[in-house]
Amino acid sequence: MNQHFIFGITFFYLWLSSQILFAQAMGVVQGEVRDKNGQFGLAGVSIVAEGTQIGVSTDAEGKFKLSLPVGSYNIKATLVGYKPIVKYNINVTSGNANIISFELEEDNTTLGEVEVTADKTISPAVADIFTPLSVQSLTTEEIRSNPGGNFDISRVVQVLPGVGGTNGSVGGFRNDIIIRGGAPNENVYYLDGIEIPVINHFATQGAAGGPTGILNVSFIEDVKLSSSAFEARYDNALASVFQFKQREGNPDRFQGNVRLSATELANTLEIPIGKKTTSLLSARRSYLQFLFEAIDLPIRPDYWDFQYKITHKLNAKTTINAIGVGAIDEFRFGSVRKSTPENEYILRSVPSIQQWNYTVGFLVKRLIKNGFVNIALSRNMFDNQIDRFEDKQVGNENFRILGIQSQEIENKLRVEINKSINGWKYAYGLVGQYVKFNNRLFNRIRKEITDGQGNIVQSALLVRANSAIEFFRYGAFVQGAKALFKDKLGLSAGLRTDMNSFTTTGNNPLETLSPRASITYSFSDKWSASASIGSYFKIPVYTILGFRNEQGELVNRNVRYTNSIHYTTGVEFLPKNDLRFTLEVFYKDYRNYPVSIRDGISLANQGGDFSPVGNEAVQTTGKGRAYGLEFYLQQKLTKNTFAVFSYTLVRSEFAGLNNIFIPSAWDNRHLISALYGRKFRRGWELGLRYRFAGGAPFTPFDLVASQRNYASLGVGILDFSRLNSQRLDAFNQLDVRIDKKWNFKNFTFDLFLDVVNFLRFPTPAFPQYTFQRTSDNTAFATTDGLPLAADGSNAIPLILKNNDAIFVPSIGFIIEF
Repeated sequence: MNQHFIFGITFFYLWLSSQILFAQAMGVVQGEVRDKNGQFGLAGVSIVAEGTQIGVSTDAEGKFKLSLPVGSYNIKATLVGYKPIVKYNINVTSGNANIISFELEEDNTTLGEVEVTADKTISPAVADIFTPLSVQSLTTEEIRSNPGGNFDISRVVQVLPGVGGTNGSVGGFRNDIIIRGGAPNENVYYLDGIEIPVINHFATQGAAGGPTGILNVSFIEDVKLSSSAFEARYDNALASVFQFKQREGNPDRFQGNVRLSATELANTLEIPIGKKTTSLLSARRSYLQFLFEAIDLPIRPDYWDFQYKITHKLNAKTTINAIGVGAIDEFRFGSVRKSTPENEYILRSVPSIQQWNYTVGFLVKRLIKNGFVNIALSRNMFDNQIDRFEDKQVGNENFRILGIQSQEIENKLRVEINKSINGWKYAYGLVGQYVKFNNRLFNRIRKEITDGQGNIVQSALLVRANSAIEFFRYGAFVQGAKALFKDKLGLSAGLRTDMNSFTTTGNNPLETLSPRASITYSFSDKWSASASIGSYFKIPVYTILGFRNEQGELVNRNVRYTNSIHYTTGVEFLPKNDLRFTLEVFYKDYRNYPVSIRDGISLANQGGDFSPVGNEAVQTTGKGRAYGLEFYLQQKLTKNTFAVFSYTLVRSEFAGLNNIFIPSAWDNRHLISALYGRKFRRGWELGLRYRFAGGAPFTPFDLVASQRNYASLGVGILDFSRLNSQRLDAFNQLDVRIDKKWNFKNFTFDLFLDVVNFLRFPTPAFPQYTFQRTSDNTAFATTDGLPLAADGSNAIPLILKNNDAIFVPSIGFIIEF
């Protein structure tokens, strides 16, 4: 028996060693190189792994396949007459072929000067003359290995300059992407040219934020963030445009990966379908509900998400991409083994949520003389149901506090023509949408309360609405750019207008006429400066447009598009090919911002929790301003190390009906992010991420109103006369991640340890108002020993500080096959 056991162990060890030795030999990087302006394949491009003598050239269609020893590489693409590009931190494994693409842009300098400037490969300003500043990017490897990111793109982008997301409402555990002091609903998101309104699970309707992202990082080749100087082709952006570029599936063989983390199980498959068609498919399932049950928390979040991309090359000039992404979310409650004041507060204050959403679309790209045409056709739908009941009386309509059943449906068509002639680059196009919005709303703002003699001390305030609207949105844009003086000077200008068939002035094209212009100048190969000015518009969210009063009237049809005028200037310094510094100063002037008529406050302060934004009468007379500066350092992979550091100083202030500017909910003042990655031998990797955010403003409770209403509402009442007059403590967090990769014969095994809040800093969040409980936590304690009075007059108020340290270590693995 012992001999057989020893023989078995020895055989297994020898097999394992042989597999590892084999896998340490080679992996594959393959893809395609295209002309950026014409989008046709480039033949004869040199593809080289920097630091090695290994390279290949692209074939007649611009395709290449490069075999390399497993490890991390910077892959460089060069062709005479074109500016070179380097893809940094490409992780080569034996499990999956790494699929990447290059887009090379013609170099207008002379051949002699190419030798001097050819290595300027990191600057996004040179890469896109339409948007020469306020542009940052992340690669898929920087996203995958981001500590504390849990493979969540929405969370990882918070390392970029000007990006906040550490909202005090939930201690930084939401993906409320705050760009330069703007609200979460001021951002737009595009996936391969298709707009995706919802990128988070349990999304806040009208704001887009949520606790965890939907997009699968295995699909993503890179992410580009524009925080100003937006191209005219993008509508509805006030704060930023996110462009998520998906890679194509493996055209040669079946491959995929399985990822198991502390919160979810995900599977991605790549299936070639004939010689002209590739596919990417994925599904993900959370098991947070089991984790929370195990640690005795009453919440049970549960979600699924799905994603696909199918690419078919119809002929040499026409490519069709079919994409889709969707999610199913359920947020419910379960019983706990031990009742605590914190658990009781959650059960009384947090609503149950049932959501599902999807975006599906087709993008047709047709090559034409000196350019290409894009036709994007898509449909997205968001279904949102929220319920909350008094005193945990779930399902009892007599105790209902909040009930929302809402649907948003958009059908979109965008046609754009992109051309490049004699150094001029221009684009123009038309967009159209057919929109449907349905909403059934019940919201008890406050309950009628009487004293012991039956006298009414507080009248009830209820909001009931049942609304269904449908209308059209349409617009047009044009943009042109020119590089002069051998690419030293870049000029760009654009114009856009958007209209709709619903609002009172919606068909006036001059109402939303939005010009924008930018200039960039390169003083040398290392120094450049840029400036831009632009006026941008956004239609109010559908919950505002579709709101009806008790008489069934659409009271918000006279609202105007929200307007933000950006002034931005900055400098860029490139001391080395792989090292980049930027410094930018910005000012944003907001006009026509929606303001609540009931509360008198700007809706710019909303969107940081799970309650929908809107669903009330507003007037678009609000003003706002956000201004500050950003510093950014980016060290691409060099000698097995990469790093990112950003600092943002920002002030964000908005005015309500009183026309007085006060700090908004996003006025963190100081934002610091740092990311460090180190790759060691034998497959070991270390990642560190640090985040700091100045204390978020918050509004204190109206103690009298809170005591009177807590028993019926389950939450405290904010004192809007002191809106955002207090601040939380600053947010600090250090996350650590360690990876160990084993490359076997036909697959790769990656084991990782991810620790959120490694140093256990306190996690400041908004205070919570409640009543003190009895010692056995079976009832509310009272001043007279009697049951709690309906008006809370005998209650003992208690404000929970809500700043416990949240320390989350987790172990997971990824198998590539």
